[in-house]
Amino acid sequence: MASILTRQLAELPAGWQSALADLVQNEQGQQLAEFLEGEYASQRVYPSQEQLLHALKLTPLESVKVVILGQDPYHGPGQAHGLSFSVDSRMSLPPSLVNIFKELHADLNIAPPMYGELSGWARQGVLLLNSVLSVREGEPNSHANMGWEPITDAILRAVDLHCDHVVFMLWGRFAGNKITLLNEKKHTILQAAHPSPLSFHRGFKGCRHFSRANAALLQHGQSGIAWHDVEF
Repeated sequence: MASILTRQLAELPAGWQSALADLVQNEQGQQLAEFLEGEYASQRVYPSQEQLLHALKLTPLESVKVVILGQDPYHGPGQAHGLSFSVDSRMSLPPSLVNIFKELHADLNIAPPMYGELSGWARQGVLLLNSVLSVREGEPNSHANMGWEPITDAILRAVDLHCDHVVFMLWGRFAGNKITLLNEKKHTILQAAHPSPLSFHRGFKGCRHFSRANAALLQHGQSGIAWHDVEF
């Protein structure tokens, strides 16, 4: 029987399949798959198995224009659905997403959306990627260092290599450390503090990343992102 990762890989657009096939099938990928099988069988794990690679399903490699990098999924019931910082439309907004919408309003005068479903961004080419793609309920970072990081680093490298110009939004120290994977001469790198309540006023507020991203895209002959279009 195919592993959980092999099954999900088979549902991805061809570009992602090509970029990740060897990693999913090597010894480290198989160990991650075995770990995940055990976790889903014995623990409450988010997101669902079917949504582990949801970000890649919605945003094909050749369509990526912006990357927003998170750390790991929300760990509350019903929140995570495979997109960084996004929550199912039926859920209340987490504090970090509230602050993202505050900055969006201050930057582009876009009224804060009522819902936290960001699939509309993903379908426009915004890759909403976490570094770790699963988590136990109520235990943040519980799946860190279990094998996800080489895969998500490979995703970032694939974007860096295959896309002509991408805007990378790196929020917080953890995301900022990924800059070593990227070609700063080829892409636009925007860094700021994390949007969590602990650091919102220490460098995220006023970063104007949404307007700056669109300006960089237009400068490189690409269409900007309709940031007001968050849903579906």
